[in-house]
Amino acid sequence: MTEETRRLLPTISLITAMLLWASSFVALKLAFQGYHPMQVIFGRMFIASLCFVVFIPSFRKIPWRRRDLKYFLIMGICEPCLYYVFEAKALELTSASQAGMITAMLPLLVAILAWSLLKESISQQTLVGFTIAIIGACWLSLASDTHVNAPNPLVGNFFEFLAMVFAAGCTVSLKHLTNNYPPLFLTAFQAFIGSLFFFPFLFLPGVEWPIIWDTTPALAVIYLGTLITFGAYGCFNYGVSRIPASRAAGYVNLIPVFSVILGMVILGDKLNMSQWLACGLVFCGVWLSSRKGKAPGQRTN
Repeated sequence: MTEETRRLLPTISLITAMLLWASSFVALKLAFQGYHPMQVIFGRMFIASLCFVVFIPSFRKIPWRRRDLKYFLIMGICEPCLYYVFEAKALELTSASQAGMITAMLPLLVAILAWSLLKESISQQTLVGFTIAIIGACWLSLASDTHVNAPNPLVGNFFEFLAMVFAAGCTVSLKHLTNNYPPLFLTAFQAFIGSLFFFPFLFLPGVEWPIIWDTTPALAVIYLGTLITFGAYGCFNYGVSRIPASRAAGYVNLIPVFSVILGMVILGDKLNMSQWLACGLVFCGVWLSSRKGKAPGQRTN
């Protein structure tokens, strides 16, 4: 493997993770047609856990440091546990476009936490890139021609903001753990914790099991558990292990852009000129923020 290829691998991994996460919106819509949201979330976590069973013998060889337990707990509780709880509730109360606006705040939250906890420097170039990407993501959401019911957008947007806070906490904790643990192991830990956490939700009132087998929702859950939970988290965790957490989080702004593109290809959605300009702005912001800054003494913990 050449040096240039090794340098590009984190970028390729992060872009792949964003593309997979964007496709999860389509898969979730299909899965919710046949299953309760809690069943879908547990199903994807359980299937991902099964994918990691074959790696358990190698995981046992990984040196375990007791002082890292609190970081594992913070990572697992933040995401997938509380992140999915708040995001599921948010999407019941607000529209997808407004939730997308709040999602664009994640890189800034991660940058703030990484600066305060991991002592990562934030260059002016990164801040400018973040600002451009966030503006583009908000513009893209506002310009979308969707008609989604939002019974209580104020509360829903607040829940989405809380979901982003937990996602930021997960990213920073993950960055600390990647110094001593392989990304594959961390991804498996998240899947196992998610399975245990969401299992009791299957017995809540109102969660009914389907009477007949519906192929499309079932395949969507399998897709979510393999290519999304197993694949996307694996790619993202690898990317975070190779570059600063604040820079890695900047790629999250690609999710709304990829979602629109996939909507055009799969669902037949249309993009107006304003949305195309917003997509270009997001790509420019992510490119700028993902470049190596020139801040002196920048740490990559």
